[in-house]
Amino acid sequence: QVELVESGGGSVQAGGSLRLSCTISVQFTAGYCMGWFRQSPGKEREGVAGIDSSGETSYADSVKGRFSISVDNAKNTLYLQMNSLRPEDTAMYYCAASKRYCINHYPARDNYWGQGTQVTVSS
Repeated sequence: QVELVESGGGSVQAGGSLRLSCTISVQFTAGYCMGWFRQSPGKEREGVAGIDSSGETSYADSVKGRFSISVDNAKNTLYLQMNSLRPEDTAMYYCAASKRYCINHYPARDNYWGQGTQVTVSS
């Protein structure tokens, strides 16, 4: 059974930084995609950043230049470094992974999901 566990969320003032981590219980072989999604009350879930097994990445326009996604395969851990945080980044953040189905470097089907970690940015 594949489990994803996020950590690193919290409260921060605008302009601050946080690093989210997502530890995955198994190691995926080549062909995977992993990503971070977020959802705030009253809004649909949106993709924030995605990465595939070759290291190619994609970012939502709203976070380009501020957020960075990476994977440490030795630790089976996915990261999201978030800098220059804004109040509009406030949301529940979820990590997801797919062993083989990707669209634009995001996991696209048969996804495994974490339980979410809250990020709150105050002005």
